[in-house]
Amino acid sequence: MASTNERPYAVVTGASSGIGYELADQFAQHGFDVLVAAEDEGISSAAERLSSHGTRIESVQADLATTEGVEKLYQKIQLSARPLDSIAMNAGVGVAGPFAETDFKAHLNLINLNIVSPVHLTRLILNDMIARGQGRILYTSSIAATVPGPFSATYNASKAFLKSFSEAIRNELKDTGITVTALMPGATETNFFRRAGNEDTKLGAAEKDDAADVARDGFEALMAGKDHVVAGSFTNKLQATMAHLIPDTVGAQMHRKESEPGSGRK
Repeated sequence: MASTNERPYAVVTGASSGIGYELADQFAQHGFDVLVAAEDEGISSAAERLSSHGTRIESVQADLATTEGVEKLYQKIQLSARPLDSIAMNAGVGVAGPFAETDFKAHLNLINLNIVSPVHLTRLILNDMIARGQGRILYTSSIAATVPGPFSATYNASKAFLKSFSEAIRNELKDTGITVTALMPGATETNFFRRAGNEDTKLGAAEKDDAADVARDGFEALMAGKDHVVAGSFTNKLQATMAHLIPDTVGAQMHRKESEPGSGRK
């Protein structure tokens, strides 16, 4: 087995469960030492489970919706004194319901976690990657990025931001040896829908993809240097393609039928 100094080093955020945990599992399976981060205490037990692959797994509990949390994670990366080969910025949250009626602080928290934190973290880690002429960056976007999202307005917008940001940064870095990939899953079997409060929607009640399958698609796309991957079922790929062929007004109305509160009971 390769020593710690010989193994590549990766960071995964939002890794206590769901897609983030499965991404960390992919890295560990493929011989990476991994630093996993999340805001909840479950990140410690997640790290213990991941260590079964025989690589070094470290964890940090940090609220990445805050500047302090992002800087805490970056300090942990720096303390490793190791070159960062790959980073998967997966931490994210949703808020479901009419924008005018839902908790405004929850929307601000979403913006801070889904948008501000990956931008901040990217800025912190990027110069070191540029100096080495090597690195891989993965952002977890979503097929939600392809349509406006009634009743999940800030969530869809945040994922559209990530998709656009990843493509722009990828182009800026095209001659540096650094690749940037956007992971675009559809509805996936995680805690997301419960936390977002949209379990009673058609989208929340629908059949979902397995998080391990989504993570594998994302990992393989990252290693291949692809710009993006629509992960999971063929339906996701069809939806993403259709979204480019229809007006946003039509896409918004279609999304409304899936995301309107109570639609899962109809």
